[in-house]
Amino acid sequence: MRVYPDQLKQHLKNLPDCFLLFGDDPWLIENSKQHILAAAKKQGFEERVQLSQETGFNWNELIQEWQAMSLFASRRIVELILPQGKPGTEGAAAFQTLLQHPNPDMLLIVQGPKVGAEQTNSKWFKSLDAKGIYLPCTTPEGKQFERWLDSRIAHYNLTVHHDAKAMLFTLFEGNLLAAEQAMQMLQLLSPKQNITPEQLNQYFEDQSRFSVFQLCDAILGNHQKQAQHMLAQLQAEGTAMPILMWALFKEINLLLTLKLAQHNGEQLNQLWGKHRIWDKRKPLFQAALTRLDLEHIEHMLAFASKLELNLKQKGIEDWVGISHLCILFDPRAHNRLAHIELTD
Repeated sequence: MRVYPDQLKQHLKNLPDCFLLFGDDPWLIENSKQHILAAAKKQGFEERVQLSQETGFNWNELIQEWQAMSLFASRRIVELILPQGKPGTEGAAAFQTLLQHPNPDMLLIVQGPKVGAEQTNSKWFKSLDAKGIYLPCTTPEGKQFERWLDSRIAHYNLTVHHDAKAMLFTLFEGNLLAAEQAMQMLQLLSPKQNITPEQLNQYFEDQSRFSVFQLCDAILGNHQKQAQHMLAQLQAEGTAMPILMWALFKEINLLLTLKLAQHNGEQLNQLWGKHRIWDKRKPLFQAALTRLDLEHIEHMLAFASKLELNLKQKGIEDWVGISHLCILFDPRAHNRLAHIELTD
């Protein structure tokens, strides 16, 4: 059963046979695990065995732990880390063995990176999911991050000025661990004060972390201020320029393909599946296609090609040029900036 981390506490009164913690956010995974362990302790699970599927891992060890009697007559927790998110054939068979021999005195916690449809639709995953709870621990974005931030502010009983909250959003979006540490710090420094932006300026540096995929979503949605902030952070973090160029090229080429298909009378609803554009991103592409003309997209592609040529042939990492390219996702910028050419 899929349960989101903010709903977890509602499902801990009667613990299932197993929990599946998969995601890319270390704070969500650790926080969820701590809630599970606390609930398990109250229900008599006092011993913990920790295993990791490293090279040479023996799956019989997991089965033996599952079937072994406790030395202290207490209930036991087995934590298993899957670094690649996949147990392999032998591991899948081991999970089936466990499920065929349920043990009410054992609790299994399986942890790994973010999983896709290939894993969640696999037989081993579905079998464990049917007996337990799957927690997708993916870093919240946008409105979801705002709700998470509100919940942590309430948790620490803080009073935060609305401008200061907006500043916290900008500072820490994409980095829950740093945001949580900030809440703890604010509780110590300003427990009963109305926290203002001026105070935050004194306390914190910008610790938001973003991926190239989040940048692409921002520029497709024409959120230029956010996009430029993300780009500056990616540069500060040392993001490899070829990765960034690959992502931008991919989006611009896809926009061109969709725009040409529209000119040929094809309907967007027929194109989403063909080009593997999932539901969350459909509105972003739809908005970009509505505001950008074909000549805009063609100009962007030519500009991106020149950036890539300078990078590959001359080793020029042109962050200003990348910033310019991102701005061109706004059609108004083409009237003012399209004449600007990259120097050879």
